[in-house]
Amino acid sequence: MAFGVFIHRADSIYDDRPAERYQFPQSYLARASACVGDWIVYHEPKKVKNTRGYFAVAKVECIVPDPTTPYMHLAIIEPGSYLDFVNPVPFNGEYGLLEQGLLNEHGKLSGWAQAAVRPLSSADFNRILDIGLADDQSFLPRTDDIHQISLHEEQTPFEFAVDRGRTTFLTSRTLRDRAFRQRVVRAYNERCAITGLKLINGGGRAEVEAAHIRPVEHGGPDIVNNGLALSGTVHWMFDRGLISLTDELEIIVSRQGNDPNRIRGLINDNGKAFFPLRPTDRPHPTFLAWHRENCFKH
Repeated sequence: MAFGVFIHRADSIYDDRPAERYQFPQSYLARASACVGDWIVYHEPKKVKNTRGYFAVAKVECIVPDPTTPYMHLAIIEPGSYLDFVNPVPFNGEYGLLEQGLLNEHGKLSGWAQAAVRPLSSADFNRILDIGLADDQSFLPRTDDIHQISLHEEQTPFEFAVDRGRTTFLTSRTLRDRAFRQRVVRAYNERCAITGLKLINGGGRAEVEAAHIRPVEHGGPDIVNNGLALSGTVHWMFDRGLISLTDELEIIVSRQGNDPNRIRGLINDNGKAFFPLRPTDRPHPTFLAWHRENCFKH
């Protein structure tokens, strides 16, 4: 087993779904296979406008031949392992070159830097994660949060040691919830998608919450397009199926609510949800359909 880097871009010709699978040609089979059972980091190349750099981490469950395309393979991502980074991690920026393993004996970038699938050392993996998952203190839970006791154990700054055993921390529900909240709240500019309100408390903390559209307990991934930034009351209504969204992000209100007129009075005047500027961050129709079919009270 070995860490690795998978290059991905949203406009790729490959049939990638980063939280589920990564498609690659036969020439990369040996390198990708070395990552089975281990973690990889996704990287968006610098040629992409407003590149995210290294933007997520995931665990490779297995490699299978692509049943639809000859000489292509799929790296299947272990369900629930994908995690968006909270912070953008540049390939070579203010922190210097993070993949030190790409340097040749003369200290210059080697040809490995162009490889779409490449190995990653433990030290380089840890450096990338240290930056990508570093805490922003303004996003930490309030002291009156009902989950304070369970979160207290992991309030220290997130840091990785080179010890590979620390990768078990990536499966921590506390870590994943915290990172998911930061990523979603930032994507929505700290504004509730349904009411349009942007409320900041006296400590500078956004009062909006991050809601999974398809809950984790029902197979929903910790990915920003499976999330909505919602105020507390709206979050409660969304989870209980009193409101939902169409694929076009139109807000729909259940007839089973005891006060539907007041509920409609809370939503955006145009009847549509506020959404992130980045297209890939917007709610995915697959997750919205799941919520309408399984949660929404028709």
